[in-house]
Amino acid sequence: MQKQPYYKAEHISKCLQLAILFEVSADKPGNVNLITGFEGTHYEHFLASAVAVTPWFELAAERGVAVSYGEININDVGVGRIIRDCVLDVNAWQNGGNTLLGTVILLSPIAVAAGMTSTVKEKVFEIQRLRKNLKLVVESTTPEDAVNVYEAIKIANPSGLGKAPELDVNDPGSVNRIVKEDISLYQVFQMASAYDKVCSEWVSNYPITFEVAYPYLMKQIRETTDLNTAIIHTFLKVLAEHPDTFIARKVGIEKAKEVSVKASEILEFGGLVTLKGKEILREFDKELRKSSNLLNPGTTADIIAAALTLCVLGGYRP
Repeated sequence: MQKQPYYKAEHISKCLQLAILFEVSADKPGNVNLITGFEGTHYEHFLASAVAVTPWFELAAERGVAVSYGEININDVGVGRIIRDCVLDVNAWQNGGNTLLGTVILLSPIAVAAGMTSTVKEKVFEIQRLRKNLKLVVESTTPEDAVNVYEAIKIANPSGLGKAPELDVNDPGSVNRIVKEDISLYQVFQMASAYDKVCSEWVSNYPITFEVAYPYLMKQIRETTDLNTAIIHTFLKVLAEHPDTFIARKVGIEKAKEVSVKASEILEFGGLVTLKGKEILREFDKELRKSSNLLNPGTTADIIAAALTLCVLGGYRP
């Protein structure tokens, strides 16, 4: 029989993998899904990526378990290296480009926090306790974590990265400054939080994930009894309330706000549970896709993956 800590870490990694698979399988507007992809990036690339990152999520959870047992210091978890190694393996397992960078950045510390968190019953985690541990994890990151994440970003080479006003990832002097001035990954993300929602989630203890997406998703699962519908409605809910920063970086915040207004309109008409809502959603999807990937709400998808992770860790099973 396996020791409990390692069994727990394996379970956590499976939860995160399942969440990623749920997210990419849903027919969300403007995103890669089972039916529709982008030029060079398709559903199978995300499947391969989900497989590739699972061992690293297990390692992250093991480190969290070790922290809870006092075997390692929380500053020595190495979240940045885990994120980098996830991206390296994603690239080794598929040729569809950047598939999971934002998702991996959000989920890696969740895996650590889950490892630190006791279960309320077998294989079910207390989500608010996990959130408290998550705050400890991200606030304990180091300059080495920041250097590793910079390397991960360069490897993933995400579209629409643009030029950051401070510590730009493409500036060779940024890494030297991080090391010289002892700037942690948490501090780097603080600087980027104004224009990147993934970074904002990190430094604010994941408010959209825990306070908007997760409860709304659980409510939608109960009310619609259909996971695909619940995911799409939650995606629209988050997009309506929080303009997608991936879109904003590529085409500007005003266009991102226009996309959010449309998402809100679809929900007002009932989304997938009404004929009018379905009709508007189909047109919305076409509008997002005809833009050569400029209007892909990628950051929103990352947050939905994080919310699904909480659902599965909290005991949800299809």
